[in-house]
Amino acid sequence: MESEKIINPPSGFTVFALFLILAAVAGLCFWAGQEPAGSIVLFIDVIFLLPGLIIVNPNESKVLTLFGKYTGTVKKDGFFWVNPFTQKRKVSLRAFNLNGQQLKVNDSIGNPIEIAAVIVWQIKDTASAVFAVENYIQYVNIQSEAAVRHLANSFPYDNLEDESANITLRGGAEQVSEMLEKELNERLSRAGIEVLEARISHLAYAPEIAHSMLQVQQASAIIAARRLIVEGAVGMVEMALNKLSEKNIVELDEERKAAMVSNLLVVLCGDKAVNPVVNTGTLYH
Repeated sequence: MESEKIINPPSGFTVFALFLILAAVAGLCFWAGQEPAGSIVLFIDVIFLLPGLIIVNPNESKVLTLFGKYTGTVKKDGFFWVNPFTQKRKVSLRAFNLNGQQLKVNDSIGNPIEIAAVIVWQIKDTASAVFAVENYIQYVNIQSEAAVRHLANSFPYDNLEDESANITLRGGAEQVSEMLEKELNERLSRAGIEVLEARISHLAYAPEIAHSMLQVQQASAIIAARRLIVEGAVGMVEMALNKLSEKNIVELDEERKAAMVSNLLVVLCGDKAVNPVVNTGTLYH
């Protein structure tokens, strides 16, 4: 595989000035009636000087080959002259955005999900991009899709079904993006391409299980909220009993303590407002 070789050809302004001079000489020869000499000068001017002039724009390059052999890459922007018999291929050095299509794949525990990624990439080695693969843009598209599929198969969507998972597609966005970027750089290095950034742009359960998984997520959220409410309520009941005991406000036997705990838990843990009942009799009636 060819490795990139950067060359700095001579300025094209000098050669273009020489082209104008030779064109003027050829015109004088024709005007003076020396047509053979004028034809030779014009032939040299047109065949050997003019085709070798190239313009390289900023963030572009020209890959040069001579009779099937790679001779070098011009990366410096400007006006240059190269061997007129070389083939010149323009290769952009700008950053490209790949907005990947939504893929339907299975995560690591078999749930069908939809996933897509946005990838920013740039050509670093023009020789590899041109000669190592048939079409580097198509190569990027196919390898990116393969990397996203492999990533989705490696981790669960979330840890609802796999609580032991340290990394999930939904919860570990930064880590997942770093892994995707690393894998893409490994896959695309053959084509001389560097991935600057890779991010998951779309992530969702497939439509056929989305409603069921939403119910599971809602149930999990309700359970977590109830657990927090119960823990807080138990703490408040404990604090109330301790305060009553410390300040000798009232003495309660075990039965009345149990009744008080029950009533407080109902009030604190209930999801609806309670109506107070005022006891106008004694504590035991």
